[in-house]
Amino acid sequence: MVHLFDIYKLNRYNLSLTMKKDVHPTDYRFVVFQDEAAKFVFLTKSTATSNETIKWEDGNEYPLVKLHISSASHPFFTGEEKIIDTEGRVDRFKARAAVADERRAALANKAKKSAATKAKKTAKTATK
Repeated sequence: MVHLFDIYKLNRYNLSLTMKKDVHPTDYRFVVFQDEAAKFVFLTKSTATSNETIKWEDGNEYPLVKLHISSASHPFFTGEEKIIDTEGRVDRFKARAAVADERRAALANKAKKSAATKAKKTAKTATK
């Protein structure tokens, strides 16, 4: 059984178990994030890159990063359930479902016709 003190000693003397240096970025700057669905905007420090800029309330211009969902529009935080479809996923799903329903109906009609023609053939052969 390994005790916490033994792990401390292992880390202290084994350099491969210690934390790596210079792993985290150092180029943080102020960036504006904009939630397109909720029209919610906030300024924070980030390393995110963007080609767009926006003039903030303090008069300075900052890089702008557009978001599809933030705490202002996510159902977990808002308590509301709403569908946010920015890429047409719901429409594509509904179109696929409609095509599948049409195909299912066509196959059912084909099976019905096939059964009817079989029934006619068997009725003809039975009457002869």
